[in-house]
Amino acid sequence: MRITPLAELERRFQALQQQMDAAGLDAVLILQNADLFYFTGSIQQGVLYVPASGEPLYLVRKDYTRARMECGLKELVPFRSPKDIPGILADFNRQLPKKIGYELDVLPAATFERLHKVFGAAEAKDASHLIRTVRAVKSDYEIEIMKDAALMVDRVCQRAKEVIRVGMTDLELAAELEFTARKLGHQGITRMRGFNSELFYGHIFSGADSAAPAFLDAPLGGIGVNPSIGQGASYKRIEANQPIIVDFAGAFDGYLVDQTRVFCVGGLPEPLAKAYEDMIAIERRLKELARPGAVWGELYEACCALAAELGHKEHFMGAPGAQVSFIGHGIGVEIDEYPFIARGFKDQVLEENMTFAFEPKVVYPGLGAVGVENTFWVAADGLKHLTFTSEELVVL
Repeated sequence: MRITPLAELERRFQALQQQMDAAGLDAVLILQNADLFYFTGSIQQGVLYVPASGEPLYLVRKDYTRARMECGLKELVPFRSPKDIPGILADFNRQLPKKIGYELDVLPAATFERLHKVFGAAEAKDASHLIRTVRAVKSDYEIEIMKDAALMVDRVCQRAKEVIRVGMTDLELAAELEFTARKLGHQGITRMRGFNSELFYGHIFSGADSAAPAFLDAPLGGIGVNPSIGQGASYKRIEANQPIIVDFAGAFDGYLVDQTRVFCVGGLPEPLAKAYEDMIAIERRLKELARPGAVWGELYEACCALAAELGHKEHFMGAPGAQVSFIGHGIGVEIDEYPFIARGFKDQVLEENMTFAFEPKVVYPGLGAVGVENTFWVAADGLKHLTFTSEELVVL
């Protein structure tokens, strides 16, 4: 079990305190699991109180003993109720804050109201953007863990070559690949921040199912095993000359990478084979343009323009009528972090050591979907691959 080093935790909360200073916040309260893990190294139930300066205070309701073993921060204390917080702050010589930030993008309204009322007339502000901005820039420590996750998804793709056969169901293929990942240490949970956004190990489907839209904000959806899931692998059987999508999220020691590769038995019809090569060309265009300082939205527009030039405007990033407005998404502890290579982001730029998945895909209903996805980190001289499996179309 990897314990997040204290130096790493200090770098993170100090970066948040810099953001807080610019925003005029006296404190930020953190409750969501992904944010708790990032700032404490643990997800034990409680509240992390980050003051504008000085050491954070991790108030743990359940389980304090585990939190003490997992968290390297200096100040942890057990507590029972939000009503205890003012007294605990006083015990640690902390004044009650006048302006407090919360994770208002994910915090349930009832939880917020119960928590905030203990601070009296303090002003509540949304600290979500500050938290996500800090998390977007990865340390060398984080990037090394993501490289381990990339090794996992490469092994998954190698296993796919061994087990894919005509007649097996998409669900059977998914089970084989998930089993492979689990034995390699996949944590089994793929975290997403967006409301009602859920994902298991990824999306594995074939033929027309790969082009079926779903509720998830993603270019591909799939039918799934029942309407309560509504995405992913179904009982459809794999056939020859159809695309088989393996869109898999590696998850190791709390960190994620995202990779998509396309397989087929006997080759693809010419329109899909050409479309696959076109998606590779769009990825090459991104790698030419993406540098520190590149504007997220401008990268998106340039890649969409190339997709249109190649004849895929109506089918790029989703079936007609179900297209999404992004091509890339930040990734780390969650699969939908900053940065977003997406429409409308005109003021945000890539920074060195940001990590993101880029996934140009084209969808033709009734025929299937093809595309590629890799996770990259931003270096001073351009993008570097985290995921590295060969991008060649795998014909079995």
